[in-house]
Amino acid sequence: MTADQKKDTKQRCRWAESDPLMREYHDQEWGVPEYDSRVLWELLMLEGFQAGLSWLVVLRKRDAFQASFRRFDPAKVARFTEDDIQRLLDEPRIIRSRAKIEATIKGAQIFMEMKKSGEDFASFLWGIAGNKPIQNSGPVPAETEISAEMSKQLKKRGFKFVGPVIVYAFMQAAGMVNDHSESCFRRKAVIRLKHGTLLKPGKQ
Repeated sequence: MTADQKKDTKQRCRWAESDPLMREYHDQEWGVPEYDSRVLWELLMLEGFQAGLSWLVVLRKRDAFQASFRRFDPAKVARFTEDDIQRLLDEPRIIRSRAKIEATIKGAQIFMEMKKSGEDFASFLWGIAGNKPIQNSGPVPAETEISAEMSKQLKKRGFKFVGPVIVYAFMQAAGMVNDHSESCFRRKAVIRLKHGTLLKPGKQ
């Protein structure tokens, strides 16, 4: 344990204590309300890659994912061809699942179709969530009625790997629900966050 780790006495959600990368993600990103459509789409796609695995695996590969998927620009990913799929399947730094890769490309195409028709992806998702962060308390559920409804609506659009459990994890990460534990130092800080604003380390 480093000297900095010894000095760090902040109370966190228990899941965040397992790895330094998880602590950093927890302290700076998890639960911060996100309203940018492209960022929300990227996060939803990464949650899909997590299916059957752990979020730590995705975090460790996130830089490689972003490089491989053209910084998750939906306009570029929507034009991916079979050659791109093969390129991704040959990339050892990411999760090489054809089904998940194809689902991401399809997700980009749906995103672009929605944009073309004048429908904002962020407004679509936040509308289902009630248009403001849900302040949860008590035991953390695996899914909720809202995540089930969001899953249903996403599936209706054609998205894959968007079951209610995956969607709830997405909602937590995107700040649609504040699931920081009552004792976590980030809980009150996240409640105070304004439109997508991330508090700087040490300012919590």
